[in-house]
Amino acid sequence: MKYFDAHCHVQFDPYDMDRATVLETMREKGVGGMVVGVDLDSSVKALQLVEKLPNFYASAGLHPNAVLDERFDEDSFRAILRHPKMKAVGECGLDNFRPSDVEIAKVEQRKVFEKHIELAIEADKPMMIHSRPSKGTQDAYRDMIDILRVYKKEHGDRLRGDIHFFVGGLDEARDFVDLGFTMSFTAVLTFTHDYDEVVRFLPLSSIITETDSPYVAPSRIRGQRNEPVSVIDVVGALAQIRGEEEEMVRAQVLENATKLFLL
Repeated sequence: MKYFDAHCHVQFDPYDMDRATVLETMREKGVGGMVVGVDLDSSVKALQLVEKLPNFYASAGLHPNAVLDERFDEDSFRAILRHPKMKAVGECGLDNFRPSDVEIAKVEQRKVFEKHIELAIEADKPMMIHSRPSKGTQDAYRDMIDILRVYKKEHGDRLRGDIHFFVGGLDEARDFVDLGFTMSFTAVLTFTHDYDEVVRFLPLSSIITETDSPYVAPSRIRGQRNEPVSVIDVVGALAQIRGEEEEMVRAQVLENATKLFLL
């Protein structure tokens, strides 16, 4: 394994026609992956997909935008998280961007997020965290940092994880580093410079790579379905933005993911 896509959804429907080909291309390119669930059904499917595949792992959780539609079945998630291929708890978190009734969603999202935190601490597994603030703010990140600080103070290194698809600012990046969390970046780096300052600011040891595929394709295939092999584009973009040698960046971000997820 030369690259690791820390967040992809190859169990989703857009891959139903050619999933085997996508996975084979990943194998040929030396790309491993974390297949991430967004509800109980997709978490089970993620585990079923990766169970017998080398360099593939899974994460199980209830996405914040699903908490009003699906009850968080703690016992079922606890059961599948016992599987050795289950390496993280989530996708879970806070999202103030999409809900039509933000105030109602906020209350339930926080309850469910805290349940995920407690489950991750119990299972001694890292978290796979989604956070999306409302437009023009960092509100979801600030709320999340406040919550994580309380648990971190009590549980220390048992609380750890990755902030997936990080779009926060320098203050948020600094706070997550202080909490011992990594931040992952997608191929959005190939077509915008909005996050260059944060990418340069962060210690390389705090960065991992992801695609969030099938979403957010890199500039070379913009508008098409994304695939986990695009994590190679992410590594190249990180190296270019930081002014560092690509092979060094590749090796370090792979080491970061290996250490966090105990691959």
